[in-house]
Amino acid sequence: MGLAKFAKAGRNEIRYNRLELAVIPIEKTMKIEKDKVVLFKYRLSDANDSLLEQSDDKVPMAYLHGHNNVLKALEKEMDGKSAGDSFSVTLAPEDAYGPVKPDAEQRIPVKHLSGAKKWKKGMVGVVETEQGRRQVTVVKVGKFMVTVDFNHPFAGKTLKFDVDIEDVREATGEEVSHGHAHGPGGHHHH
Repeated sequence: MGLAKFAKAGRNEIRYNRLELAVIPIEKTMKIEKDKVVLFKYRLSDANDSLLEQSDDKVPMAYLHGHNNVLKALEKEMDGKSAGDSFSVTLAPEDAYGPVKPDAEQRIPVKHLSGAKKWKKGMVGVVETEQGRRQVTVVKVGKFMVTVDFNHPFAGKTLKFDVDIEDVREATGEEVSHGHAHGPGGHHHH
């Protein structure tokens, strides 16, 4: 009798010696669940399959699962998936950025709008509010005041996400305490 020998074959481990031959499954990659950092790439399109945005081809997006860092319906679809999985999901407006609210326009001083030096109708900027940073769309530009629409630019739209899960890893204690992923594709502290 000799020592058992091992050989790798795909995702299974084959163990053999003169007395036995057994196939022992190797655990599949980590599953997406609360407090896992997920790295993914996506393509976002509207109901007509027109591209709205997509992630950087070289650096995947990173988020901390279970901490409200992506749309709830998208996060629910990611639950239980693993690195290498791909899927598509179509979200109705109420599961994405909600319906368009007709009373969401507001006049604000142009100095509170960030993202560009010169503003034109239709441009998207950022405003600091009591609820945090908000994306707004410029409706009308004056010399000192600007009218902005606080509806998300994708409000009222049916959205289709095509997602590729690149990696899933344990979150660090610091990431969990901060409520977001750090590093490439995630949040950076300055």
